[in-house]
Amino acid sequence: MNINYIDFSNTTRFHDDGDVPYITFRKFDGLDFIKHGFSTRLGGVSKGIYESMDLTFTRGDDPDAVRENFRLIGTALDIRPEDMVYAMQTHTTNVIEATKSECGMGVIKDRCFSDIDGFVTNTPGVALVTTYADCVPIFLADPVKRAIGLSHSGWRGTVNNIADVTVKKMTSLYGSNPADIIAFVGPSICRNCYEVGSDVADVFAARYGEKVFDGILYPAAPDRPFDGKFRLDLHRANVVNLLAAGLLEENIGVTDICTCCNPGLLFSHRASKGQRGGLCGFMEIR
Repeated sequence: MNINYIDFSNTTRFHDDGDVPYITFRKFDGLDFIKHGFSTRLGGVSKGIYESMDLTFTRGDDPDAVRENFRLIGTALDIRPEDMVYAMQTHTTNVIEATKSECGMGVIKDRCFSDIDGFVTNTPGVALVTTYADCVPIFLADPVKRAIGLSHSGWRGTVNNIADVTVKKMTSLYGSNPADIIAFVGPSICRNCYEVGSDVADVFAARYGEKVFDGILYPAAPDRPFDGKFRLDLHRANVVNLLAAGLLEENIGVTDICTCCNPGLLFSHRASKGQRGGLCGFMEIR
């Protein structure tokens, strides 16, 4: 598979030795207490614009195909669909604790929650699942307290700092020290692909102040007269958020794969103009 990498940081690992390809993160190497992974659009049974590993029930795909896709990716990751807790994302900063009682919700049975963009847990066998097609997945693992978090951070979740909300939830529920938490900013749209207007740029400038010019916002075309468009680096913004939450810089990894740069490998809302399925991030304590 030909992958267009953002840079040469080599932070991800592409697994294509089985029937269902998936991605893992080198930052979590050695964290034997967790299972984790990120799906691709390959290895599933969906057809048309959803081809083939679509993991969304809300975009018009055949629900039976999506359920079969969850079974297939679950087998590849050694995570059972009946253990998955699948978010109902609406670009909030709502983060809840997932327990055994929620297992299977959103995949094989109805949810008892809505408007949830992140989960935390310290319970083995509870698989956190969130969905993406350009937005940023924030994976968190605390090897000291043996707790995890997984949150969906689009531009709204980033500017409203769901990363900090998730870290604080782990701290309050499990006693996590932010300095112990290992984080990965997962596969999502890169700054070169993410053009925004002044409306979004103004929100980020108000939120980050002078830090917005520290790698978060760039003129879209610096070699031409300013046209009111910017490039937005959600990866950098989420790193800034995680550092402010108390994580150590050496404990934060960032994806080297962009969803929009790889439309043959990953679903991208922007690259497909909205004609697409969805990816998922998975995280579970063994």
